[in-house]
Amino acid sequence: MIKYRYIVALILIIFIFNCYGQSKINNKSIFCCINSSKKSLKYLSSKDWDILFPNRKGFTKNSIQNNTSDFYSYQTFVKAASYFPKFLNEGDSLTQKRELAAFLAHIAQETSDGWNDAPGGYFAWGLVYIEEQQKESIFNYVDSTNQIYPAVKGKLYFGRGPKQISWNYNYGQFSEFWYGSKDSLLNNPERLATDQLLSFSSAIWFWMTPQTPKPSCHEVITGLWKPNEKDLSNGRSIGFGNTLNIINGGLECGKGYDLLKSEYRYKYYELFCKYLNVPIGENVKCTFQKPYGSE
Repeated sequence: MIKYRYIVALILIIFIFNCYGQSKINNKSIFCCINSSKKSLKYLSSKDWDILFPNRKGFTKNSIQNNTSDFYSYQTFVKAASYFPKFLNEGDSLTQKRELAAFLAHIAQETSDGWNDAPGGYFAWGLVYIEEQQKESIFNYVDSTNQIYPAVKGKLYFGRGPKQISWNYNYGQFSEFWYGSKDSLLNNPERLATDQLLSFSSAIWFWMTPQTPKPSCHEVITGLWKPNEKDLSNGRSIGFGNTLNIINGGLECGKGYDLLKSEYRYKYYELFCKYLNVPIGENVKCTFQKPYGSE
């Protein structure tokens, strides 16, 4: 009996050591280590993932033959989600499905390589790009006025990963969350284009994290956030449209008309909602919403 207890204790010590070894790398708790063993997500299987993203980076036959890794794999998404226990886990099943549809819609459009006559249609080409496609002069997304998360000379903070996280202040904040130090990604922003788990986690981190004056996308789509009088007067309320306002409001919202890329986002959202058998809800568009901070 004593030997048995020693064996159990030894196994527990080894497990905790491995968890802390992992958390030392990315500043996570033992809970995350335990939770990361989850193999699937509610409402979405690996088979569903392959149906929804048949041309994702590294998954096509051509990519596999060239030994390109499945960068946006289902299992990477599952593992990244395990570090955010509230993601897809608040509210009823309808709310959770709607959040999943909203999240997928944004990452699909942000990384899309679709075109109108594409094989399988435009919406079969989400999760293709890892880095932002800049055809002309490169925009480095450096906010030189931000001294809390100062840009490093020579580094570019353009969009990377499924959310296409950009700007030095976002890289710095996510770096603090993941590594416990803002300098890790401010010095090495290119890691988001090479580390699959880091890349997917950056997208969920952005989705879950409010940044004043903006609530988080998670709070908006789940109804945890309640609009005040100023929000309502500026057209901002609970729904998919406000998640777009949070993500790209200054470029896509409040214009009185919808840009083509915005229409693609809305259509992605509708398609994913239909796939998950959930209604799209109200306030799907941000056509007449004022962007945050513009009042």
